[in-house]
Amino acid sequence: MDKSLKKISKFLSYALRHNPAAAGITLDARGWTEITALIAASDGRLTHDLIEQVVAGNDKQRFAISDDGLRIRANQGHSVTVDLGLEPVEPPEWLYHGTAVKSLDGIRADGLVPGTRQHVHLSGDPDTANRVGQRHGKPVVLRIPAKDLHQHGHAFYRAANGVWLTDALPAEALVFPDPD
Repeated sequence: MDKSLKKISKFLSYALRHNPAAAGITLDARGWTEITALIAASDGRLTHDLIEQVVAGNDKQRFAISDDGLRIRANQGHSVTVDLGLEPVEPPEWLYHGTAVKSLDGIRADGLVPGTRQHVHLSGDPDTANRVGQRHGKPVVLRIPAKDLHQHGHAFYRAANGVWLTDALPAEALVFPDPD
């Protein structure tokens, strides 16, 4: 994705996941906003074509355009309250959480918590989790016995872009890597 599209992607993340009011838009209960409202609020910086390019070209598939092509929303990662309409699904045996080594003490004490987000984000494979962890420092990957937790009543959801979502996970439910 070129620099100008990446800048638009960052703006869309901010507007659709974190601060729609500051971007001059409102989100409905499911996180959708009208594309025309987003374009109008952008003071001419956005066009429908540019928005479609960003959505199609985003390697993490952070955004979705409605089937009728009139609305847009973020697929996950919200710090504002939205109901994505996801139903709990049975996860695979293991899911993974990428973080930084510097965060391990807090995770050992408090478990995985959503922080400012609505959900804890998990990956379906350790390589993806490792890439996520690299964004925060020296990466470390935690293993989550998701199928077992699910069988004991813990809900897991899968966002449209494949990211697994869940509520807080206690530290005792996590498998930490062996210390170096």
